[in-house]
Amino acid sequence: MPGTASLMTPFKRILLQQAGRNPCQKTVNKYWTSQTTTLNFDDFCTILKKEKPATKTELLEAFGKIDTDNTGHILHDELYKILTTRGEKMTRDEVSAIIKQADFNCSGKLDYNKFCDLYMTTSEQCCKTAREKLEVDSRLRQQQFGNQAELPSEGITLPVSKPSPRISRKTDHKLAPTKGDSRTPSRPSSAQSCKASISTTVSMGASSNRNTKLIEPDTMKEWQCAQSKGCFYLEEDGEIISHKYKLHLPQRSTVCITIKPLNVRQVEGKSYHWLSVDTALYILKENETQENLQLVSFTEQQNKEMFGWKGELGSGVYWLLPFTTGCRLKKVKPQIAGEAKLVYRGEDGELALTKEFRAALLDIFETIDLDGNGLLSLEEYNFFELRTSGEKCDEEAWAVCKENFDMKKNELTRQGFMDLNLMEANDREGDPSDLWVTLLSLGYNKALEMTEACPFVIDVYAEKCKPRIKAIYLEAGSSQLNRAICKSVVNKGEAKVMDGCENIIIYTYKAGRRITSVIENKSENKVIIHVNNEQSKNCLSNRGLTVFAVEVAPKSMMVSQHVMPLNEQEEWLYNCVHSLLR
Repeated sequence: MPGTASLMTPFKRILLQQAGRNPCQKTVNKYWTSQTTTLNFDDFCTILKKEKPATKTELLEAFGKIDTDNTGHILHDELYKILTTRGEKMTRDEVSAIIKQADFNCSGKLDYNKFCDLYMTTSEQCCKTAREKLEVDSRLRQQQFGNQAELPSEGITLPVSKPSPRISRKTDHKLAPTKGDSRTPSRPSSAQSCKASISTTVSMGASSNRNTKLIEPDTMKEWQCAQSKGCFYLEEDGEIISHKYKLHLPQRSTVCITIKPLNVRQVEGKSYHWLSVDTALYILKENETQENLQLVSFTEQQNKEMFGWKGELGSGVYWLLPFTTGCRLKKVKPQIAGEAKLVYRGEDGELALTKEFRAALLDIFETIDLDGNGLLSLEEYNFFELRTSGEKCDEEAWAVCKENFDMKKNELTRQGFMDLNLMEANDREGDPSDLWVTLLSLGYNKALEMTEACPFVIDVYAEKCKPRIKAIYLEAGSSQLNRAICKSVVNKGEAKVMDGCENIIIYTYKAGRRITSVIENKSENKVIIHVNNEQSKNCLSNRGLTVFAVEVAPKSMMVSQHVMPLNEQEEWLYNCVHSLLR
């Protein structure tokens, strides 16, 4: 029986189409993950902000890539071929419905200029109709700070921490999503309206961010080990997605779990941006259901770029949720002189991949070869396909690949992967457009530099049994991860009650080279907190702003910000003032 998510897919698309969007399956999957159960109006408005409707110029450019002779028309036969075999494939009936429209079809051709005009008119009419319906109920208008959704507190528990001397009791909490980046940060015109405030200062030396306990996996050479690779990918809207893993332990054992950036290419004298990206793992115990996960711990011990945790785990299934703050992995304005060449024609007139593109493809292969055996299984290849096209390759299509490309034990070799990309270039007669779509979705810029992704490697050592680790999903940080981050800071961090407002508590936790602050709102009303980092020095916030404001829902908590040193070789000072606006 199909799951709720698959049953809801047509409804999701209709919602976005009514708002003038035309989402592909990849777009739908980005917002409705396997762990999404509800969507409120403000969530929907946030999605609409991020997913802009296509413009007529963009549509004409897309059609222009097919109409290379600039005739203004596309043959129906060619339209059938393209729409039923590429990208998110349409059925022949769906394509037939398009070409039967007399307004923009005649003599076996589609007049795509007229089609674009009708598309834009229809889109605008959908938006107008939707707005008219919403205006009937003023309560549904979008609120200033976006997402007001709350996450239930059930499903994740922690050992009770010692209460702060200034906190009389602990209460049950709901956790607001820490996509807090989904609550649009804003710079208040003045902080003079603040009713209460609290200041937190942490001074860090140039090397103090390396002073945590070291992990020495070399001392566990006799232990059994399981390894898996993965990657953080940066989305267009700044959201970060990554692989999620299940860990199976057949019996109770002492374990050591580590994560670090993966150095996929060793070139002497050259530094790689992703190697400076911070990484962490949250370890959650699976109970009766996937929704009911219990936080065990997280990787707070550090050895250079590696973070890890060592302790005893009982037999059973655990979830390993990778995390990066977004301080280092974030959108940057590209400063690129030109576009790298991907393919060329040899003396025999045949297409070939350039040396630079081949090197990038080898790096990609190393990243998506999750088990590191030098081959791509169908499962590993499908993570690649989901990321680049939003689709999966089925067994039948995989069998076709086996007939045409080099495989060993039903797994794709490096050469087979290269040939697959060369075939794609040949299909477009040397046009690299589709190849660039793949590269950009994997975090590469037009200079073939990986600037918006961070590959990583996870190692699990067990003293008494053979651990098994398997990638399950490739998606954005889930509500379970958000809860785990908040709870870990509340459990281990320093708690301060806001002067003049005992219902607002700021927790600050320092782990290695990262400082995280969490805001807890115990009151019955939503609050707006003004956050000021102007007195901080050599600091980098994941918010990207020195001064901003966040809204915290009643009886909830959320991450205020993550902060790291801008330059790790220098001292840094975290000085943050949280003030209550209302």
